[in-house]
Amino acid sequence: MKHLTLAAVLCVGLSACQTVYYSAMEKVGVHKREILVDRVEATKESQQNSQQEFQSALERLTTLVNFDGGELQTAYEQLNDDYESSLSAASDVSNNIDKVEDVAEALFDEWQDELGQYSNANLKRESEKKLKQTQRQFSKLLKSMRRSEAKMQPVLDSLKDNVLYLKHNLNAQAVAAIRGEFDSLKVDIQNLINDMNRSIADSNAFIEQMNQNKG
Repeated sequence: MKHLTLAAVLCVGLSACQTVYYSAMEKVGVHKREILVDRVEATKESQQNSQQEFQSALERLTTLVNFDGGELQTAYEQLNDDYESSLSAASDVSNNIDKVEDVAEALFDEWQDELGQYSNANLKRESEKKLKQTQRQFSKLLKSMRRSEAKMQPVLDSLKDNVLYLKHNLNAQAVAAIRGEFDSLKVDIQNLINDMNRSIADSNAFIEQMNQNKG
């Protein structure tokens, strides 16, 4: 069992090792369904963290555009830190969504293959019905996750533009220049947070449904 667990740990995050990982986990009693639920939960948590980072960057930018004296260098450095944190959090979200999609595909392929092993037609029909229902709900969840993910990059690009501009123009005129872009960025960040909230709600619904279907 120790060897299986070690192999699983070593293979996490490597696409070529996912099949080995799932097989190893199954041998210690952890099935793809459970891994999928865990990864959806992890994605939800990474989205919540990302929301906090983007909100922090927005608040920092709000302070900056209302700047009325003090040390601009410090304000710039704080905004740059918030941008870097937002970038890292966004990367975590994307990585987690990829992992969710990978294990879902593996689960549905396995489930489909196992339908051919039934001798009882009624049980096969019921299992196939549950598979299609789960696939539909997962498809909705994945679209929701990808939709909010797609909105992260434009926000990150805008934050980066502001950070780069301030880096070489630490003066009142530079602050006035980014003030003109602020309202648009504020709307984009709020839309992103709202989309993530919808995705988080879809994740909760999917997790609940999967837990109800354990039996």
